[in-house]
Formats: sequence, structure tokens, C-alpha cells
Amino acid sequence: MAATALPPLPPQFKSIQHHLRTAQELDKREPVVAYYCRLYAMQTGMKIDSKTPECRKFLSKLMDQLEAMKKQFGDNEAITQEIVGSAHVENYALKMFLYADNEDRAGQFHKNMIKSFYTASLLIDVLTVFGELTEENAQHRKYARWKAAYIHNCLKNGETPQPGPIGMEGESFDAEREEAGSSSVPSGTTQPTSSSTYEANNTPTSNFTGIHIPPGAHAPANTPAEVPHNTGEVRLTPEDFARAQKYCKYAGSALQYEDVSTAVQNLQKALKLLITGRE
Repeated sequence: MAATALPPLPPQFKSIQHHLRTAQELDKREPVVAYYCRLYAMQTGMKIDSKTPECRKFLSKLMDQLEAMKKQFGDNEAITQEIVGSAHVENYALKMFLYADNEDRAGQFHKNMIKSFYTASLLIDVLTVFGELTEENAQHRKYARWKAAYIHNCLKNGETPQPGPIGMEGESFDAEREEAGSSSVPSGTTQPTSSSTYEANNTPTSNFTGIHIPPGAHAPANTPAEVPHNTGEVRLTPEDFARAQKYCKYAGSALQYEDVSTAVQNLQKALKLLITGRE
């Protein structure tokens, strides 16, 4: 756990306060994810303001936290290898998303699932430290933020939310005014409860009726697709091998969460790439 206390957050860094709070909440049970939450905050803060004294002081202390965590978890592949770290964070974000989506589709609306939706969106923010988001992750982030705001506002107004993807205008929600929900999380499900602000300017206003949202734990695992046969000699580039390795790392990380469906999907992608030279 990061031991160095941070000074008060400069107002310029308001946009990263919830990522830092999530890091604090995950320090004990998910230190790898906590590390990358801080790294995201560090990189984002540097872009916002690295010159004013209060910001420089804050970033310096945050850097101390990151260095301390690197020393503490220096033998962890997810810290030393970005490709493993990316898979770890992505799978944890997906786990949060699927927990909330499962509850939503089952009509189980409560504060824990609202916070899980929003935490998932924060963790997808964190994935940008590894590069540009995939279109799927970008859509999941928008959907999770919108769902969190929509469900909260429905419950606040005494209305029953509609489960699953629907068309809806933008919503806003300030979770700092809300206490953590008392609803229990199903056994075997680890979900962070991050106090976060759902701001109107961050909430998508597009229609989500056509968006592809993966089903939650109540849905059956995907049936493995038929693996294509090699019809000739395929020359693979170094980039092809790197992508195949990435998919295998993703599969390994998914298995840590006993997520068989995601593991199978990534292994299929790696196999198809190695056999056909195409994704």
C-alpha cells in the first residue's frame, strides 16, 4: 500500500480525484489496479498543470507513491510488464461492468450496482495509460456512466428504471452526496465502492438502443467458434506475434477471475491470428 500521504488536491486536478479515491479503496484487495489508477492520475495531472507550485508538490508526492508501490510489487508481472498490466486492469473493469450489468438486467437496482457501473467507467479511463481505447471499451465507458446516472436519478425520483440498453437523454448525478449502499454484494463478487461524481458534461446523450453490451453472469458463456484451418503457408510479422502474445496474456488474466468466456475468446483470437495471419 502506498504510504506517502498526498497533500490537498489542487482544484486544477478535480477531474482525477475519483481515480485517486478508487486507488485508495483498492490498495489492499487490488494493488495492481490501484497502481495504474495512480499512474493515470499522474499522467493526466502532468498534462493539466505541472508548473504551479501546488500542482508540482502534489505530483511529486504522487510520484513517491508510485515509486514505493513499484518497489513493493516489483516482482509482479502486471507491474513490470505493461501488456500484463493492461490485461489485468481491463479484466477487472469488465468484471465490475458485468456485475452491474447483471444486476441491471435482473432488475436489481441498488447503490452498489450504481457505483460498480461508475467504477468500471473510471477503470476504463485508466486503460488509456496503455494506449488508445478500443471502440468497444469506449462504448462501455459511455454506457456505464450513463447507466449509473440514469438509475440513480430514477431511484431518487421514485421511478422504476428500465433494465438493459435503452434510448435515454443525458443524466447527472453527484455521488459525493450519496452514502455507500447497504445492499450486499453476492458472495464471490469483489466490487469496489468508489464515491464518484457523475457530471452532466461527461454523460453521453446518444441513444444506446443499438449498443452491444455483453451479458452479465446470468447469461451462458459464449460457445467457442470453429477455428479456421490453415489453407497455406502464412508468414507472420513480429507485430502478429506480439498481438497473439497479447491475446494469450489477456486470456491468462481472465482466468484469474475464472472468466472462462473472455479467456476462450482471447485464445480464439490468438489461434486465428497464428493460423490465418488475420484477426
